[in-house]
This record gives sequence, C-alpha cells and structure tokens, in this order.
Amino acid sequence: MTYPAPGPPTAAVATARATTPHDAAAIARLCSGLIIFEPLDTTWLATCRNQFAARLQQGGDARAYVIDAPADGLAACALAFINSVLPAPNYPRGLAGRTYAVATEPAPRHQGFTRVALTALLKHLKDEGVTLYELHTRKMAAPLYEQVGFRHGPVLMRMTRIPPVGPQTAP
Repeated sequence: MTYPAPGPPTAAVATARATTPHDAAAIARLCSGLIIFEPLDTTWLATCRNQFAARLQQGGDARAYVIDAPADGLAACALAFINSVLPAPNYPRGLAGRTYAVATEPAPRHQGFTRVALTALLKHLKDEGVTLYELHTRKMAAPLYEQVGFRHGPVLMRMTRIPPVGPQTAP
C-alpha cells in the first residue's frame, strides 16, 4: 500500500466513513494485530467478526468510523461501544461511549488518519446524545486524546477473570 507523505490529511486522502457490518472482519484483523498484541487465530477472528457484525447492526451498541486503505483493507479505525448509565444532569440521556479501539496501520501513521477517524466517531456519539466518554490508553497516545477533549481520571482499576480452558470456552 502506498500513502502520501507525512503531514496533515486532506479530505481526499483521509475521509472517515461510518462502518457497516461488512467491515467487521477488517476491523477485527486491525484490532488483533495492532491493539491486542497477540494476533488472534482464524477461529477467534471469525468469532470476533460474527459478534462484532451483530453489534454493528441497526440498534446494536457498536459505532465505528474507518479510513479505507488505498489498495485494500483499512488504514485506520476508531471504535466505541455505547452503554447505559444512570441519568444525571451531566448525562441526561444516560448514555456513555467507551472508546474500545483506535488503530492505524503502521505505514500511514503520523498523517492524521487516527484523528480524522476519532473525530468522526466522537461527533457521531455526540449526535446520538452521548455525554460521557471513556477510554483506556497508553501513555504515548494520551496527547492525541487530550487534544480532542479527554482528561485523566483519578483512578483506573481493572480486573480480568479468565475462564478455565475447556470445551465451554471455545469460540
């Protein structure tokens, strides 16, 4: 794939588009290779594609914007899941958007693709009435998120409970 020289994107170079369920496989591959850091095997990629495609259907909880690569596949994506929270003055519709994945292929990095996809996603979420936005990020990516309005919170705690290996856990 060829990409333009580094610099700010132009509309012709980096135009984000809303995803459809047909994009699920490409997003799963992009996330597998760039975010999870343990590329998923074909069985898990198929499981991710199927579950994610269902969540991208109308009425589903997934929202994503992508930038298509010039040749094939995706250059970048920004993905969030909408979930309900208790309504409050700052959350009148009781909607929160958890930014789950923001990824750009290595070749087109530093050309603004990530920002274009993320900005389109955040605008879409705002238009849907989301007022609480959450994400987990690495230190190196924090400046971008701060530039679009995210702020550090005082505490982040996380727990993962891995089920025992057996037939019940197979995809």
